[in-house]
Amino acid sequence: MGIRDWPEGERPREKLLSLGAAALSDAELLAIFLRVGVKGRSAVDLARDLLSGFGGLRQLLEADRTRFCAEHGLGEAKFVQLQAVLELSRRHLASQIERGGALTSPALVRVFLASHLRHLGHEEFAALFLDTQHHVIRFESMFRGTLDSASVYPREVARRALELGAGAVIFAHNHPSGVAEPSGADRRITERLKDALSLFDIRVLDHFVVGDGDVVSFAERGWL
Repeated sequence: MGIRDWPEGERPREKLLSLGAAALSDAELLAIFLRVGVKGRSAVDLARDLLSGFGGLRQLLEADRTRFCAEHGLGEAKFVQLQAVLELSRRHLASQIERGGALTSPALVRVFLASHLRHLGHEEFAALFLDTQHHVIRFESMFRGTLDSASVYPREVARRALELGAGAVIFAHNHPSGVAEPSGADRRITERLKDALSLFDIRVLDHFVVGDGDVVSFAERGWL
């Protein structure tokens, strides 16, 4: 039986229009993206198969081109569409962060930083530069590689903060291992950054460590 033969209230598109996107399961949302199934399998059936085969929604969304396109029912056209959707989502989050109002939502900052860093296969250190009223000036990726005293340079961070006229900064980096718990090196470099920026009256508001599921805040731990 095809989806068109289902009761109207159970069809993903009609369900979304009636109840909103949040009411749909991962498989139902993915089925809307897929639009069609394959021979003998509806779009919802195919979506369930893909989620099971990839190990979950995140693994599917973050699969590389070769892995994604190898699956029956997908291919390059779907891969291109997905990358465009993901980038639109990141830009939407960025517009919410950067539309000029004071930064008042820690939850939104968490989602924004996770969307930029969680999927990376390497460690990356980034900074969200703010003015003295905590309006966003710019988000920038600054260093790539293992986070230690040899790869993150407080002088470079201070120089960039001064160039942008920042009065405060929020740091973030990811752990490709998936474990968000900050290391001793994470804490040491944060202290060095805080000390360096304090010389110019620039406050370090937080440092987020992005893992697979969690995003750990230094401020919430009382470390800043």
